[in-house]
Amino acid sequence: MADGTDRGPEESSWAGGFGGGGAERVPPPRPLDAIDRDILRILQTDGRASVRSVADRVHVSRANAYARINRLIDDGVIRGFSARIDHERAGQGASAYITLKIVQNSWRTVREQLQELPGATHIALVSGDFDVLLLVHAPDNRSLRELVLTRLQAIPEVLSTRTLLVFEETDLAPGPAAGPTVGPTV
Repeated sequence: MADGTDRGPEESSWAGGFGGGGAERVPPPRPLDAIDRDILRILQTDGRASVRSVADRVHVSRANAYARINRLIDDGVIRGFSARIDHERAGQGASAYITLKIVQNSWRTVREQLQELPGATHIALVSGDFDVLLLVHAPDNRSLRELVLTRLQAIPEVLSTRTLLVFEETDLAPGPAAGPTVGPTV
């Protein structure tokens, strides 16, 4: 694994459930019980929690915890494990929400182009006065201006944009604000 931790062969299946949304068949949602919800809460707080510690904290066997986590991954409930980034400390000091009005029925085409933008971290198709909400992080305002005026407005299906500068962010995700979370360890 890229994070340098030593994992046994059974851990190699963690990444198997994180498909990119191709033609894979997604099973219908199953109801989550209290143990599943506790496991999700623990992994949201600390994505690096070991299967053993998760099992101990929810009072099930290690095998049961491992099977439940894999089922949550296979069912698409857990979509992946990631690090929470302080964008300013990572050299991305300018952030903005950008609203876009797009040509009707062009969502898929526009989404593909937005995914290629440097610094794009969230893209949502929404209802209301605009069609798309995009969150971007850039090194500075000059880079942000270039992204909006050159890259976004050059997309033919984008009819208009509105940029909302972010002055301060508060992460509402559970768990400690510092430190990366890259996935469960054993």
